[in-house]
Order: sequence, then C-alpha cells, then structure tokens
Amino acid sequence: MIRLRPSAERGATQTDWLDSRHTFSFNRYIDPAWHSFRSLRVINEDRIAAGGRFDWHPHRDMEILTWILSGALEHEDSTGARGLLRPGDLQKMSAGTGIFHSEANASHTEPLHLLQIWIHPSQRSLAPNYAEKHFPLEDRRNRLCLLASPGGRGGALPIHQAAELWTAVLDEGHSLECPVAKDRHAWLQVASGAVELNGITLHAGDGAAVSEETALQITAKHKSELLLFDLG
Repeated sequence: MIRLRPSAERGATQTDWLDSRHTFSFNRYIDPAWHSFRSLRVINEDRIAAGGRFDWHPHRDMEILTWILSGALEHEDSTGARGLLRPGDLQKMSAGTGIFHSEANASHTEPLHLLQIWIHPSQRSLAPNYAEKHFPLEDRRNRLCLLASPGGRGGALPIHQAAELWTAVLDEGHSLECPVAKDRHAWLQVASGAVELNGITLHAGDGAAVSEETALQITAKHKSELLLFDLG
C-alpha cells in the first residue's frame, strides 16, 4: 500500500525570511491525517532567506536530522558544538534531556534550502549529543547511501531508533530496486526532480508512506534527489 502526500497539500509557515513546508503536523499547523508516520515525526522543507536565522530555542527527546540541499547553514548548540554545513552534509542532534540551539543562513547574499527531520527516539531522557558528517556526491550518485542508522552502522551517523535514512541522486532514467523487510515500512521524500515509485509519479516535495510492500522500484523521470526512510 502506498499513500501519497502531495507537496501542494503540506502545511506552511511563511515569514519575511522563512518559507517552510510541513509534511506532518508542526507548530500551529495541525493535520490529524498526517500527524506522523511510524517513528517519523517531522519533515520540514525550509527555504531561509539570506541572513535569516532561528534564534536559540529548546528541544528534548527527539532525534533531529538536518540535510542541506543548497546554501550554507551555521549551527551552534548548548553542547558546545559549532558547525558550518553545506550540501552533502548531514547534522544530527540527539536532544535527549534537553538541548538549546540556533541555526542561521551563513550567507548574507544567497538563500539556504534544507530538510529538517525529527524521529522519535526509542528511549527518553538520553544525554544530548551532536554529530555531523559529509557524504560525497560520488557515494550517492545512482545508488543508495546510508546517512543515519542505529548505532551508526555502515559509517552512518548514529540515531537512537530502529530506523534508517538513505539518500540517492539519480540521473534521468536510472532505477533502484529496494527490498522492504517483513513488518517494516518506508517513507520516500523527493527533494528535487521527479521519480516513479511502483508506478506512481512523485514530484519535488511529494512524499509517500509505504506499508505492506515487499519491494520498491524507483525510477528517475528527471535528475532527482530523494530521501528514503526504513522504519519499524
């Protein structure tokens, strides 16, 4: 079963410096039909204008992943971590008992485009933790690359949940076949381009919840970037 989440039906938060689209309920946007999927709680597609910033704010008991699509993100948090992230960089915060952080577009002239993802942890009240890693394009082109996994399996960033996050950049016409294990679920998020998923076309910003499928056949209709979640 594949349930499509069209880009145009997502929630929105817009200010003079932020254009954010919410796949699931977030902040003042409440959608009972799309509150979460399995342990996946948030996928926000954020476009942040030059000089825009999220001031210091708290999180707790959440695994927070940020994937940079274009531009540069400046990060600082209460663990003492500071970072400058660019396309191909994944940032992970395990908020645990509580973490404060700020995020800003590092450029005063260019926009920033990113996906922020929240995953419920398998345990509450963990110690806060920060990590980041670069994943070169050659590791992602026309093949799946593991970004986050339990305990950091396969060189990925570690998360506290029985979930995996994969990505790929597919040339037009290229296909991937991905088995889905019994009692597992998947979420496909199209970051750019357009793909066909088991005969269903998804465009940039579209997502799809997948259950009771044994395999995923993904074919790029144009050059495309995607995120694929393997969820319990």
